[in-house]
Amino acid sequence: MEISKAEITSAAAATQGSSASAAGPQDLMGAEILIKSLQAENVQYIWGYPGGAVLYIYDALYKQDTIQHVLVRHEQAAVHAADGYARATGEVGVALVTSGPGLTNAVTGIATAYMDSIPMVIISGQVPTPAIGLDAFQECDTVGITRPIVKHNFLVKDPRDLAMTLKKAFHIARTGRPGPVVVDIPKDVSFKKVPYSGYPQSVEMRSYNPVRKGHGGQIRKALQLLLSAKRPYIYTGGGVLLGNATQELRTLVDLLGYPVTHTLMGLGAYPASDRKFLGMLGMHGTIEANNAMQNCDVLLAVGARFDDRVIGNPKHFSQNDRKIIHIDIDPSSISKRVKVDIPIVGDVKDVLTELISMVRESSTRPDAAALGAWWDTIEGWRKRECLKYDRGSSDVIKPQYVVETLWNMTKDSDTYITSDVGQHQMWAAQYYRFDEPRRWINSGGLGTMGVGIPYAMGIKLAKPQAEVFCITGEGSVQMNIQELSTCLQYNTPIKICSLNNRYLGMVRQWQEIEYSGRYSHSYMDALPNFVKLAEAYGHVGLLIERPQDVEPALREARKLKDRTVFLDFRTDPTENVFPMVQAGKGLTEMLLGSEDL
Repeated sequence: MEISKAEITSAAAATQGSSASAAGPQDLMGAEILIKSLQAENVQYIWGYPGGAVLYIYDALYKQDTIQHVLVRHEQAAVHAADGYARATGEVGVALVTSGPGLTNAVTGIATAYMDSIPMVIISGQVPTPAIGLDAFQECDTVGITRPIVKHNFLVKDPRDLAMTLKKAFHIARTGRPGPVVVDIPKDVSFKKVPYSGYPQSVEMRSYNPVRKGHGGQIRKALQLLLSAKRPYIYTGGGVLLGNATQELRTLVDLLGYPVTHTLMGLGAYPASDRKFLGMLGMHGTIEANNAMQNCDVLLAVGARFDDRVIGNPKHFSQNDRKIIHIDIDPSSISKRVKVDIPIVGDVKDVLTELISMVRESSTRPDAAALGAWWDTIEGWRKRECLKYDRGSSDVIKPQYVVETLWNMTKDSDTYITSDVGQHQMWAAQYYRFDEPRRWINSGGLGTMGVGIPYAMGIKLAKPQAEVFCITGEGSVQMNIQELSTCLQYNTPIKICSLNNRYLGMVRQWQEIEYSGRYSHSYMDALPNFVKLAEAYGHVGLLIERPQDVEPALREARKLKDRTVFLDFRTDPTENVFPMVQAGKGLTEMLLGSEDL
């Protein structure tokens, strides 16, 4: 049966209250119901890889023309690409994989999205229902395997349940604290025909009803505490971006004039170019950000979770007496690692809107003298210039210089930066100053290598007019480098900046500092010629070995708007990421450079 653009009208009508046509419900295959459901959810892209258990779904995809399927080269990349799309747009990302190894290949991508609370729906094929549990070909327990790494999962045993299951999956994925939802569809469910009366208009789930509005009394308490603070600090995480609350955050910070910091996942929520932003905090955060976190008297935490990379040793963090206000959509995140004084469960956008209104209505204003003294203290820390590096080197490319040069060239254009995981990720976070939200796309919670190229592919499809750069390393990039083939097939001209230091850099750095320089398996001995490899995939490759060639190479890459360009920057193999808080140390016990080793 054909599923064309013309039929979207009926799907849309169904979501607005219309049901079946005058002729009554249509008899459709489960796969066709699935596609109609995705169309009703306005899904534009699906990243996937076919296999036996999903061939009826792929046949239904073939018969429609509103959803573009992107054929990746590995299922992990399918989920990462859908994840990158979701992070950049705020929409639900969708991936499609087959049963058995298709699903197990996708597990890393699902776990990555789960750790960073990314709204996604992953559709997996399953062996026919009579064969489940009989060790059939390409069978695995999808529900059991994914249960710890999803917000929810479904095994659909009746095609009549497909439309409502998809409605629930998208609702769960995008509401409350977002997250990935897996829908497992046995092959016979996608094949059987059942009456279809249209996509449900609404969904009610008695067991799932996330709180949106914060408690008014708690917000008033928070207001009083904030306005009476002598050394206030605002600490935000990825929840501000996920909750689309960046404008509210900016309004609050500017109203109060308080210093603000972000976690790795929160960068861009407040403009990095504004002096009130103290830089990223945590393991590789700035002196001023970390010292302010440790020495403030009132801390407002918004959409953040006080994780180990942010506060260091919890005992050290709790040595200083401070009052903590914590706003989060997820009640389980509050007082999980650090006891807070005023918990506020609710949607961060709604809570901040109410708090801003209360600030404006209040006759009380912050203590200007105390706030001035606090800013003087912060500026004293800032004078240490903890992110300085050897900018005068003419012999070897400093990785920080590559990132800083890229920022200077692209800061006034619509630019998205993805990264893989390692030293290059931290340098990107430190030296690319993000002024806008959802422009920094990386794996924070799980720290997954290999996400950079798939993320960039997903973003480039969603934002074809934007510049998309992937900052990576020669180790991470090889984990999903086969996706260069996908970039060519689907014309996603991304720019890949590999900070190639011939080491697994972050592993080497820890081995230097913590393991007396015993570099166990952290050196890359047999690297490919990345220029030739890029060319073999049909792209442009550039080798850059001198500092003076960095800017011209980036300029050349940007000129090639319609080509994917792989820039192989040969960087200083001895360079480390500083500041650094060692494992088990307190937030202010920072190493600032090699002189501290």
